[in-house]
Amino acid sequence: MSDAAGPAGRPRKIVKPITARRLNNVAAAYVEKFAGTTARLREVLRRRVRRARHAGVAVVDDVEAIIETIVAGFVSANVLDDARYADHKAGSLHRRGTSARRIRDKLSMAGVERDDIDRALAGMRAETGSSADASDLEAAIAFARRRRLGPFSDPATRAERRQKQLAAFGRGGFALSIARKVVDAPDIDALGDLER
Repeated sequence: MSDAAGPAGRPRKIVKPITARRLNNVAAAYVEKFAGTTARLREVLRRRVRRARHAGVAVVDDVEAIIETIVAGFVSANVLDDARYADHKAGSLHRRGTSARRIRDKLSMAGVERDDIDRALAGMRAETGSSADASDLEAAIAFARRRRLGPFSDPATRAERRQKQLAAFGRGGFALSIARKVVDAPDIDALGDLER
């Protein structure tokens, strides 16, 4: 294997010098491909810089200031908006059956500020016209449907798998009281009665 080969014999990527223009191009490619936050864009750019430094390639002076200027440019052009990202992501995760606690964790890990997270969760509840508990119950039912838990599971093994199903809800960030309501519901129609 030659020096130019990487893992599994594939050619290594050539690490290019980091200039302001190069960072701007990387940022533009990232925001075109992914919906992200300002924190994620910063991390993508910093990772490029770290990779270049590790490879011994030239990096422009005052790179942090350049990164901040690039991020600010995308924010002022309304391409990046952490509040809009939080609203969209919270609604999407809720529809998939993600608990409010897990939504908060995921948005926080994405670099969204606490105020934007609180606003997104409040907006999500207002959109569904429900309280925090009712909103989590809706998400728990969607979670059960997707994971085939509670009344969506095989009736023959349901009783013996109850603890495992409750544990799955716990790992999903749901309160035990909500998990019990869903797992112990006698049938799918009873879940509809819980939502009312």
